[in-house]
Amino acid sequence: MAFLSRRAFATAALSTVATARSTAALPGRREPRTAAEMRGVWLATVSNRDWPSRPGLTAAEQRGELIAHLDRAVRCRLNTVVLQVRPTADALWPSPYEPWSEYLTGTQGRNPGWDPLGTAVREAHARGLELHAWFNPYRVANHADPTRLAASHPARRHPDWVVPYGGKLYYDPGQPEVRAFVRRAMLDAVARYPVDAVHFDDYFYPYPVAGQTFDDDDAYDRYGGDFDSRAAWRRDNIDRLVQEMAAVLERVRPGTRFGISPFGVWRNAATDPRGSDTRAGVQTYDDLYADTRTWVRENWIDYVVPQLYWHIGFADADYATLVDWWAEVARGTGTRLYLGEALYKAGAAGQPSAWQDPVELSRHLTLAARYPQVRGHVFFAAKDVAADPVGAMARVVADHYREPATPPR
Repeated sequence: MAFLSRRAFATAALSTVATARSTAALPGRREPRTAAEMRGVWLATVSNRDWPSRPGLTAAEQRGELIAHLDRAVRCRLNTVVLQVRPTADALWPSPYEPWSEYLTGTQGRNPGWDPLGTAVREAHARGLELHAWFNPYRVANHADPTRLAASHPARRHPDWVVPYGGKLYYDPGQPEVRAFVRRAMLDAVARYPVDAVHFDDYFYPYPVAGQTFDDDDAYDRYGGDFDSRAAWRRDNIDRLVQEMAAVLERVRPGTRFGISPFGVWRNAATDPRGSDTRAGVQTYDDLYADTRTWVRENWIDYVVPQLYWHIGFADADYATLVDWWAEVARGTGTRLYLGEALYKAGAAGQPSAWQDPVELSRHLTLAARYPQVRGHVFFAAKDVAADPVGAMARVVADHYREPATPPR
């Protein structure tokens, strides 16, 4: 078990002890086995994507919509909800660090009159669901006007922390004080509530925008002297965020897992022979400065959910090719591999014909089942589970989720 992290080793040891005690207590009796796999759904709050359906609903209306999403997850025999609780340097809980999210009331900083995250944790657990708290570390706003932020917003008190880019505002990952602040802001939620995991999505440095430069010259001049290139320095900044988050998380609430859902292509093989046989226009290592392969191989995170948002047979990024690549990356590590599934594409206008077939998503699960490294799937996103225009989610449930399953521990 040398490859396991200290946390994973402790968990495995406790599981072994518990199993031994159970077996000793019931000699000669074979206990029924419960399937263990991730069956998750993302519940996005940014721009009111999934929930609340619009800003300004009453507290009772917001709560009712949230409960409906949780109940639907149970009916689909899912076991995990990944709730976005910090979409744009704001909060869905009473944070002492950042303002209430505008996606609740329509006005950033306005108290919604209830505690969404606290309620979500309590109600999810009451239904046998895990609740993973989903944070976006560095996105400040989906606009470029600092005066639209709440007057108390840290980005207004520290304008030197902020970089405008592509019509949006971002915290600068190259400043150690920024990294320390966002870590404190996120961990406040973990200290307050028994969330089952901390979850990051695919946004680290922002996705490239043609003709624009992310202006981190000052930070690079101050802190980048030990690196051969700005790209290497940027990757180190993100590596530090991941490692520091994992270490402090273990101190704040031991046993809470840490997972990341990156864009599905680390590097194309044409760029790096260790990469996947793909021709993706974005590579996380080179464009987002996120060395996702290293995080898995070095056991810095408990689980990874690459966003494999392409159909089987897609020329530039074949789902089947990427499942094989990620399974090989995860092989022999202590990092659990789950796959991010593009439910939102099923039946959507403008998508290739493969996505008009309600069986496409079910085929993904059938293919992935050939790989023992794949321990489950997470579906994007909750609104699409509800709408299910061509019955793709219903087909997944009928073909693969006939019985309940517990999340991997």
